[in-house]
Amino acid sequence: MKTKMAHLRLRHLFAVAFLAILQVSLTATTAAAEVALPDAARQFLDAHNEARAAVGVPPLQWSQKLANATSLLVRSQRNRMGCQFANIKPGTYGANQLWSGGDQTVTPREVVEDWVKEKDYYNHSNNSCVPNHQCGVYTQVVWKKSLELGCAQASCVKEKASLTVCFYNPPGNVVGESPY
Repeated sequence: MKTKMAHLRLRHLFAVAFLAILQVSLTATTAAAEVALPDAARQFLDAHNEARAAVGVPPLQWSQKLANATSLLVRSQRNRMGCQFANIKPGTYGANQLWSGGDQTVTPREVVEDWVKEKDYYNHSNNSCVPNHQCGVYTQVVWKKSLELGCAQASCVKEKASLTVCFYNPPGNVVGESPY
């Protein structure tokens, strides 16, 4: 009986040790994945998640799939349309875009901060926007059901402009629903 109890304790200790090692490994992998994001991706993600935290919405995760899709879109716009706004039809992803003119480069954080400025015109209590103002890019940033984010920027030297596009999955701005 003592041998059987000792064997059970040993199995229990082994299981506890295995779970502890697994948790440390998963934590290190998650931390390494977060650290591995390029600076622009980290800026986009952090700025979005700060705005979301301000209204009690869970953070977004970076999606390389969405980032690749936005990269293709902004490069196409740069190469064919001189950084004009992309014609993004409602569909699989939600989207925000910003056109910026001038010689100064706009950082990813500045882009998101520009979108979040629309918060000043948004009335959460009745889920509306002040007349003659837009709130859709802000509400997409903080849309509680969106889980993933991917963004990209392109610069058009000749036009002295840049275009930034972010995709959100699932999309937000569902008519009749509050963003948070």
